[in-house]
Amino acid sequence: MQQTDERRGSVRAGEFERVSRGLWVEEPARSYRMPDPVRTAAVRAVIITAVTLIQAMIAFLSTLAGSWLAFPMVLSSVASTVVATWGVLDVWVTRQVWNQRYGVVSVPSSTARQLRRERRRARRADRKAAREGVRIPPAGAAALGEEQAGAGLKTA
Repeated sequence: MQQTDERRGSVRAGEFERVSRGLWVEEPARSYRMPDPVRTAAVRAVIITAVTLIQAMIAFLSTLAGSWLAFPMVLSSVASTVVATWGVLDVWVTRQVWNQRYGVVSVPSSTARQLRRERRRARRADRKAAREGVRIPPAGAAALGEEQAGAGLKTA
């Protein structure tokens, strides 16, 4: 037994005192937690779906047994199926509404894309000018410089 444990790389019983690693290792979550309204709707949908499946099973078994309970259970199973469908759709709608109200839209609008392009072009021009040793003033400074240059020409 000892050889098998050692081959697997595990620690023998007498060496547990030397293990410095704690029993609980904290790992980061792989995905973010669902928002509260979405989680509430999801829990509600799971419970309704579970009750519907139980009702369907009872209806099936009562039908096989020839019990009087079969007909009411079939009717309630049909109604529960409609309610379960509503519950699942409620999760989807709640998630969409939450994303629209509080979520970050992942697809940028054409305006945002255009602004990013302009910023990228400006950064490239700045880098190119820095490589060549020429300093390009910011856009606001250029307008201010023209006014000052124009004022200087008038007085002279």
